[in-house]
Amino acid sequence: MGVYNVHERLLAAESDEVGALIDGLAGAGDALWPHHAWPAMRFDRPLSVGAPGGHGPVRYTVTSYVPATWVRFTFDAPRGFEGFHEYTVTAVDEHHTLLRHTLAMRTRGPARLTWPLLWRHLHDALLEDSLDRAERAARTAPARPARWSRYVRLLRGALRVAGNVTAIRRRG
Repeated sequence: MGVYNVHERLLAAESDEVGALIDGLAGAGDALWPHHAWPAMRFDRPLSVGAPGGHGPVRYTVTSYVPATWVRFTFDAPRGFEGFHEYTVTAVDEHHTLLRHTLAMRTRGPARLTWPLLWRHLHDALLEDSLDRAERAARTAPARPARWSRYVRLLRGALRVAGNVTAIRRRG
């Protein structure tokens, strides 16, 4: 199954300011990734080509990086995710910038079911939270802050319980 998923936001900010958000990913002052509500994005070194990392069970490697402009991550896991996700910054005019997140992948095996039933909903909610953070970083409140659907809240609750069960099993 082919997946092409795009989230974008037009920000009232100059491109270098928005580009700094990409450059700060997974760093101490990361103002783009919604680590307050989702698994943090982490790498084994500062953001650079070749850095392996990910967030939660989603693993990837930085395969392209143009500071303040573009970063691409190629999936390593979950199994069956074959493709990439990326953030891009495009100046619209001197005071407005488009921040876009694109996910393009082919799903194979179990991912053909887990993407539409689980991952897509969580991914969409996480990305909207990320773009809300970008708007706040650009000193503008989101016009309509993202709200998680009932299904996303249900999935998050189920995953939290499953995580606790796994932790109990490891201790026992």
